[in-house]
Amino acid sequence: MSNIILLSFMLLTSTSRATAAFISSSSTHIRLIGSRHNTNRLIMSFQQPDTQYPYTPPAWASPLTNVPKKRLKLAHLPTPIQLIGANRSTRQQKNSSTILSRLKELNIKLYIKRDDATGGVELGGNKLRKLEFLLADALETGCDSVVTIGGEQSNHCRATAAAARMVGLSPNLILRTRRADKIHEKTDELGFEGNILFDRMMGSTIYTCTPGEYGRVGSNKLVQHVCDYIATKDGGKPYAIPVGGSNGVGSWGYIDAADELMNQMESMKQDNTSSDFNLDHVVFATGSGGTAAGISLGLSMAYGSLGPSATDTSCPKLHAVGVCDNPAYFYDTMALIANEMGASLDKTTDQFIREAVTVHNGKGRGYALSTEDELDFILQFSLETGIALDPVYSGKALYHFVKHVVENDVESYRNKNVLFWHTGGALGIYEKGNDLLHKFSEVSPVKRVDVYGLNGVKEIT
Repeated sequence: MSNIILLSFMLLTSTSRATAAFISSSSTHIRLIGSRHNTNRLIMSFQQPDTQYPYTPPAWASPLTNVPKKRLKLAHLPTPIQLIGANRSTRQQKNSSTILSRLKELNIKLYIKRDDATGGVELGGNKLRKLEFLLADALETGCDSVVTIGGEQSNHCRATAAAARMVGLSPNLILRTRRADKIHEKTDELGFEGNILFDRMMGSTIYTCTPGEYGRVGSNKLVQHVCDYIATKDGGKPYAIPVGGSNGVGSWGYIDAADELMNQMESMKQDNTSSDFNLDHVVFATGSGGTAAGISLGLSMAYGSLGPSATDTSCPKLHAVGVCDNPAYFYDTMALIANEMGASLDKTTDQFIREAVTVHNGKGRGYALSTEDELDFILQFSLETGIALDPVYSGKALYHFVKHVVENDVESYRNKNVLFWHTGGALGIYEKGNDLLHKFSEVSPVKRVDVYGLNGVKEIT
């Protein structure tokens, strides 16, 4: 057996780092994650979630000086990149007005970075990358529980609850809901739908607040208030995690993610006939700013377009699609996070952020509120690609980018390579089931098998 393992190791290490980094996360035994700047790490499918590992950032991340000392290994990395619909024939696309047919018409190649696959259903999504650093800090500081905050169907709260239990911490969640008073008065129930089901399966203590209270008091003060309550009432030591896990600790998860993407890019260049293959645009949703800050800083540093010696202009254009608030809020939030990470730049962090990334206002009706066009897009995308987008983040973001950003400036995107960073959250679609119900009879008919008759099948009406 040991000889077999050794042979497997030799075969893997003889494979180019970049090619290995492109292996799908469905590989079940051994995966080799390459780094252009760090020693290769051999990661087995066996993991110890509560083990802290020393953290060494990519060499190109030297402009960031507040480096975490430890991290956990909770996520299934690297997450794969998929090229969508490139080989579909016109015959396979029954409707000429489909999403993929329009992209093909413009010769836009759409790549999907599948961060919805970072973990199982209870963990998957972009939040897990941040939690590897946040929960390592919680353990390092001797905390016994965590407190965080989010919307009623918060992906972040669900992932935090599951990850906290994995490492032996008790989860406390503050959920923002218009039903807070009715739930408290027992005239309504919080229920068990979507993310809330997993929140409760993990034994989370759930606190509620109204959107108005959230806006007036602020998320950070609400988290601190509950932390103080736990410390006073139970004598515990809770660890405060901000909304979305977005701060100068959590965003290191997307500095590492940028390094992961750079290695996958090397593989993609090898797989293409043109050695100068590059991504032209990278698109992602933003709701709390942490993922956007990590990607914007990470890719700018990795491509060498950050700092006094910046000369490289090959960095893709970065697009953050805001699903709430307004662009000014996200520019300010990303600059604040960059400062918390110890960014040492040749310009102000605010100036850098505004030059590095374009923030689009894609909130539509508002946070977690969907238009019929957005839901139609999400359903159509799943029919064409088999990929489920969520209605709060990824679905809203990709809809806005494809239907508004691209269509309002077609020539800037024609013949381009676009990577969309899928941040997960498909459990949020449960809440939209009734809104989609009338569409299902057309796209997903239900038929009764006429076992004893001669007519084969008959439709249910």
